Amino acid sequence: MRRMRSFGPGSIRTDAVPSGSVELPDGGRLAFDVEGDGPDVVLLHPGLWDRRTWDRQMTTFPAAGFRVTRYDARGYGDSTRPDARPYSHVHDLAALIDALGISLAALVGCSMGGSIGIDFTLEHPERVWALVPVAAGLGGFELLEQEEDWWAAATAPVDEALEAGDLERAEDARLAIWAPLGAHDPAGARIRELAFENIHELTMDESAHEDLDPPAAARLGEIDVPTLVVEAEHDPPFSRRESHLIATGILDAQRVTIEGADHVVNLRQPERFDEAVLAFLAAVRPEH
Repeated sequence: MRRMRSFGPGSIRTDAVPSGSVELPDGGRLAFDVEGDGPDVVLLHPGLWDRRTWDRQMTTFPAAGFRVTRYDARGYGDSTRPDARPYSHVHDLAALIDALGISLAALVGCSMGGSIGIDFTLEHPERVWALVPVAAGLGGFELLEQEEDWWAAATAPVDEALEAGDLERAEDARLAIWAPLGAHDPAGARIRELAFENIHELTMDESAHEDLDPPAAARLGEIDVPTLVVEAEHDPPFSRRESHLIATGILDAQRVTIEGADHVVNLRQPERFDEAVLAFLAAVRPEH
């Protein structure tokens, strides 16, 4: 692993720093990488995984003329784990971009990262020039009765494995939900590898997390930044309905379905993902 420079609370980046960690006000730390030059884009990874899901985009997005930051959310990858103290992924993101001197950014977030991006945009709309929720979660989203039945059946093997103390079997059961296209090709193998390297997330206590109140599901109409909603063809049906609600709830949001992709869209179909997202960002990019 590369040696990372450390930034304390309130420190400001004055030049490009390839990688480092930011100290949060409560003493936690977020690991990050920065590449490129141009309008800022921040990449937010999905739960189960970490910032390495964006390996390809740390090359392709800078090549398209953007300065790109990716980071590990609290509890994932090289960042510190949550403890009993209250915390918020939105507050963590604000602290990160403050420390890196980023005043305005596009937020591209997958799954959990998409939910964080939506919540951040609601809390700090003046700091977001574009929003790209990818197979995104949505705070306050409620499952329909048939979706609850599907979820209970799908997660039963996960619960059984956890009760037996078999984390590896539990992780494979989760991947059957979120990566149903399997691990038989390089993309699928990487998806599985990164999930297993964050296997601690299965038992991580996130009860101290402070959710946005009121939640985003009731506030999508407040978002007034250019938005592209990216949907995965092979996502669970409820997750696709989530994407539809986001796309219809945000004024003038664009929507694209990436064929041949399950939940980690940018890993499963990287070329199709990059083509769609970079075209959108190029069309709405601010003056640098």
